[in-house]
Amino acid sequence: MESYLGLALTFAYFYPLSMAYVWMVGGVLYYLQWEHGRPIGAEGLDDMTTYPPVSMLVPCHNEGENLRETIAALDNQNYPDFEIIAVNDGSTDGTARLLDELGRQYPRLRVVHLAENQGKPTALRMGAMASPHEFLICVDGDALLDVNATGWIMRHFVANRRVGAVTGNPRVRTRSTLLGKIQVGEFSSIVGLIKRAQRIYGRVFTVSGVVAGFRKSALQQVDYWSRDAITEDIDVSWKLQLRGWDIRFESNALCWILMPETLKGLWRQRLRWAQGGVEVFTRYLPEILTVRQRRMWLLCAEYLISVLWAYTIVFLFVLWLLVQFVPQIAGTASLSMMPGSTSLLLGVTCLIQFAVSFYIDGRYEKGLGRLYYWMLWYPLVYWLINMLTLAVAVPKALLRPRGKRATWVSPDRGVRP
Repeated sequence: MESYLGLALTFAYFYPLSMAYVWMVGGVLYYLQWEHGRPIGAEGLDDMTTYPPVSMLVPCHNEGENLRETIAALDNQNYPDFEIIAVNDGSTDGTARLLDELGRQYPRLRVVHLAENQGKPTALRMGAMASPHEFLICVDGDALLDVNATGWIMRHFVANRRVGAVTGNPRVRTRSTLLGKIQVGEFSSIVGLIKRAQRIYGRVFTVSGVVAGFRKSALQQVDYWSRDAITEDIDVSWKLQLRGWDIRFESNALCWILMPETLKGLWRQRLRWAQGGVEVFTRYLPEILTVRQRRMWLLCAEYLISVLWAYTIVFLFVLWLLVQFVPQIAGTASLSMMPGSTSLLLGVTCLIQFAVSFYIDGRYEKGLGRLYYWMLWYPLVYWLINMLTLAVAVPKALLRPRGKRATWVSPDRGVRP
């Protein structure tokens, strides 16, 4: 019994420790190879000689409070040839009326109305089919795209015909609460660093659902976004890579996003993300296990181990509670949930990871260092939430009927300044 507990504790503590260093090393290698010394903003786009036309797709459901600034940011893109297609997916809050008004204000904007809420994947599919262009950039209806983002995304498509998608660099703009401040660091040290590391070893888990560019011919080959995928961004990423398309990460493609700042909103968001990941993993696992898809194996193993880690933590926590209150178990197993030296090493590693990521992302967002203090709370708050949501998501995903259409649910968008 003691030996098994020792193995479980070792795995529980050293998995996040080892992955932190994998992500840091991968992120630094990516930075040195593709970011260090490279111009940022408009300066880095001076060498572009061709500008293929682009359709900006904006799927909308009850976005009346946010659409004005979202459309304004898109219309202000530093790119010579683009249109905006907003798809109103059965909104009930006046979004349809607002979009029609904005369509008269912005000549580049076209509006597609869907009578019923059919889900973001369907809205994106309708927008793609309405577009006459080969290249699409998809932006959520509550996000603000940086003025140079389109050019930076298009650089990848122009340079390489095998690039099927380009994921942008989301930056959190809701930071009024502790949860909001911590998420600023999370999107740098976890989201951004992981995408950089995954680009080093070849496959990316997912494009960012809030900002990503696509080659339409690649989407056509994989039948666009799956209508029943609750995380359409993860699903389409795996479909594209399984068909041999490359996915790139572009750190200069900044997009300012709204995120939950309440525990309830954060729980709902992370549970949806976790459930979507499990659904995609189980759906495509038989195909991934073939030799032809061996480049996906490392990504697949990383995800599977993370699920095992979540359940290991849950098991150890339940066992610890039993040890405290059931004398019979206490006599057969001794369990310390917080070994001092290991916890200190894990905490220090977490702070190093944030320092590395803040240094890398400091090129794109000034003042990140002022939020460094708040990152002390990240392991306590976010590791716990992410671990619990993943544990809950596995049975939810396995029990969810295949083919059930994924419709919209308006998320918590934080406390606006």
